[in-house]
Amino acid sequence: MSQARVLKPVINLLRRPDGPRDRQLLFGDTVMVEEEHDGWSRITATKDDYPGWIKTDDLGPIEPQTHWIVAASTHAYAQPDMKSLDLISLSFGSKIRALSEQDGFLETSLGFIPAVHAVPAYSRLTDPVAAAELFLGTPYLWGGNSRFGLDCSGLVQAALLACGVPCPGDSGDQAREVGTLLTPGAAEQRGDLLFWKGHVAWVAAKNLLLHANAYHMAVALEPMDQAIARIAAQGDGPVTAHKRL
Repeated sequence: MSQARVLKPVINLLRRPDGPRDRQLLFGDTVMVEEEHDGWSRITATKDDYPGWIKTDDLGPIEPQTHWIVAASTHAYAQPDMKSLDLISLSFGSKIRALSEQDGFLETSLGFIPAVHAVPAYSRLTDPVAAAELFLGTPYLWGGNSRFGLDCSGLVQAALLACGVPCPGDSGDQAREVGTLLTPGAAEQRGDLLFWKGHVAWVAAKNLLLHANAYHMAVALEPMDQAIARIAAQGDGPVTAHKRL
C-alpha cells in the first residue's frame, strides 16, 4: 500500500470502477492506495477509513499541507488580486500548501487564494453547528461532501471534522459512533444530533433543525416539529436516536 493525495477540487468515491457514488473526497485529502487496475485505484480515505474506487489520475504524491479552507468555498486566482482571473474553486475543508503570502493572498500550486479563507492546518473550529450553517443553501447531492453539493451525513461529517471530532461518512455509522445517546424525551439543545433510519439532522436551536435533505433539495433550516411530522408522513418513521457530543 502507498499514500496519495487528491489533486482535484472534488472527486467521487465509487463503490466499484464506473459504479455508483458512495461519498466524495476533496482537494488535499489523503488516501491509502490498496490496488491499481486499468486506470482505477482502490483506496481507503485517511479521514474516515471509507473505502472505494477513484481514478488513478486524480491522485498525486503526498506533500506537506499548511492550511485548510474555512470559508464555505473559495477561488484560486491567477494573481494576488481579486480582479485577476479565477482558475479553480475549492470547498470548505480542502487542504492546501501555501508557498508564500503576498498582499493578503496565499500562493499555492493552484493559484492565489485569499488568506482570510484559510486557517493553519492545526486549527480547529469550536462550534459544529456554525460550521454546518456555512452550507445553508448548498444543493442536496446524494453522497456529496462539498459546498457544491452534499447530503445529510456529509453535512454532519464536514462540521465535525472541522472541529477535530472523528466522524464516519454514513449516517448509520454516525448514529452508532458519534456522541452519547440520550434518553427518549430529553430536551434538545444546539449541537445535538437527531437520527432517523437513513437520515441525520443538527439541532440548531429550540425547535429548529439544520439538515441537508431531499425535501428542500438543499441544506435548510426547518422547524423541528414540522420536520419530524413530515418525515414520518413520508414513510421514513420516527426519530431513532437523539445524541449529544
